Amino acid sequence: MTINPTREQIEAVARVAGTDADGPLVMLNLNRYRDRAAYAAEPPGGGTPDVSGREAYERYGAVALDVLTRVGGEVLWHTHATITVIGDEGDRWDEVIAVRYPSAQAFLDLALDPELGIALPHRDAGLERAAVIRCDEGVRAPLQAR
Repeated sequence: MTINPTREQIEAVARVAGTDADGPLVMLNLNRYRDRAAYAAEPPGGGTPDVSGREAYERYGAVALDVLTRVGGEVLWHTHATITVIGDEGDRWDEVIAVRYPSAQAFLDLALDPELGIALPHRDAGLERAAVIRCDEGVRAPLQAR
């Protein structure tokens, strides 16, 4: 299962960064957690490797939130996913997180931040599967019926 972007996917984001087309965006994060974390080595910063996948991801998330604030981003909302209504087992997610960035460059700044790089083993240990979908910023008002 995939949990990290390919070089081509990062390059696609980079092609927009710093251009006239760059601007606010939302990254929709879909996470499926392992039952138990699967660290490849000792966890960075110490601590026991015998934790749930969600707990390992939360270790990563604490660092990610600090870096996110530094690059000007914010978590718009997050929630636990409960039932996949349309889709199959591959479409099952445990959590959905919407993260706003002021630009594609800000997202790249977060993704390539050295401090976050140190915390990546927590993310890798905790996630069974992940998807990150780049969305336009959209509107923050509720949809209106026609």
